[in-house]
Amino acid sequence: MLKNLVKSVVENNLRLRILTLLLGLAVLVTAGCGFHLRGTTQVPKKLQTLQLSTSDPYGPLARAVRQQLRLNDVKIIDYGDASIPILKLLSSNENKETVSIFQDGKSAERLLVLNVDAQILMPDGSIYPLQARVDRSFFDNPLEALAKDAENELVQQEMREQAAHQLMRQLLTVHSAELLKAKEKQKMAATQKP
Repeated sequence: MLKNLVKSVVENNLRLRILTLLLGLAVLVTAGCGFHLRGTTQVPKKLQTLQLSTSDPYGPLARAVRQQLRLNDVKIIDYGDASIPILKLLSSNENKETVSIFQDGKSAERLLVLNVDAQILMPDGSIYPLQARVDRSFFDNPLEALAKDAENELVQQEMREQAAHQLMRQLLTVHSAELLKAKEKQKMAATQKP
């Protein structure tokens, strides 16, 4: 009996060590492969300080963009000088399209579409357009009017957050375009030298 007890303790200890080893290995693999948690975009140094320009600075879209910038450690300047890039929210429009209807002709399902147009104005005068589009389906139950309105507002807020996240990812394309432009300038300067 004592022999069986010792054997089970040794087996449990061995299982625990193997499990700890596998868990540690999994952590090292995910850390070593460049894995990042969702919502954290590696914003380039040039774009880590931005001025946010919008026609509605306290609107829900501007708040979502501001929140996404802060989550990604971007410093937001209210009034910057000419050396700070500007993220300009140009326009946003929300459309509702009926996808299906009930037998009585009322809308049963709608497709909500949010389009956001923005641009980055770089200190050297370069302009990079950014666009985000988010689609969501929304089931329209006429029997639950209050719940429908609350759910609709929640869905629209999630769409604005998703659009802001898309804009953050597009900041990486701005950085790569700036790098390409710098390489082109270097090539042109090298070919012009006698």
